[in-house]
Amino acid sequence: MKLENEAHFEQDVETLIEEIKQQYGYDFSGYSRASVYRRIKRFLSQKHLNSLEQLRGHLFSDSFFFENFLQEITVNVTEMFRDPSFFLSLRQNVLPILSTYPFIKVWDAGCSTGEELFSLAILLQEEGLLGRTKIYATDINQKVLKQAKTGIFSATNMPAYTAAYYAAGGKKEFASYYTSNYGSVKFDSALVKNVVVYPHNLATDSSFNEFHLIVCRNVLIYFNRVLQERVYSLFDESLVSLGYLALGKKETLAMAGISNRYTAVDKSNRVYRKTN
Repeated sequence: MKLENEAHFEQDVETLIEEIKQQYGYDFSGYSRASVYRRIKRFLSQKHLNSLEQLRGHLFSDSFFFENFLQEITVNVTEMFRDPSFFLSLRQNVLPILSTYPFIKVWDAGCSTGEELFSLAILLQEEGLLGRTKIYATDINQKVLKQAKTGIFSATNMPAYTAAYYAAGGKKEFASYYTSNYGSVKFDSALVKNVVVYPHNLATDSSFNEFHLIVCRNVLIYFNRVLQERVYSLFDESLVSLGYLALGKKETLAMAGISNRYTAVDKSNRVYRKTN
């Protein structure tokens, strides 16, 4: 009986995904089903809803409820200088090359609440490149985008972020980048002076610029293979010749359709360069 109920649940989720696409334009059809099912069940429990039918009623009658649903369904796990060796690799292997360009364009795809955005900005600042860099920070979730550029984060996380910053080759006193106030910290707004923040859906939206560096870490692991290939092609189209693509630790170009066009700059940290 449990297996039968689970099958009905999964069928109903497929219907709901299609209805969401038609109503709001968000396409979750290429997302990992295990992740989607798990997150929807958790959301139902959080909202004390007994069925997908009840959920459907709220989603299509209340846009604010849908925004809350979107916040839970999309993945927003992030940290400043997450995987410090990755940022150290950017500092040592990528930024020296990008420094030879008169102007640099960076796409932080799936920027979530902004921790990675500020990490990249600090890195560019310390290497003397921030002033001639434009960073495009995008995410499917407009709620997290509103937070991203504020640079306001919980003070609780600062000890861990400070350690990660120094492990990433940090050159200054990390606290010099922010001010503390009542349990939170606010990072210097000058760090994001040249940042453009706006919504972009990797599942459906097209290329919108040419970039020297695209950073998209720990996003593709939540997509199925078809959607991953779609996003790889999007990134390939969006990179200049000899541009860099940076992925998450559990993501790789090894089996991607565009792999023959790229060379691993740092295989362990998933940094690649477009060479063909």
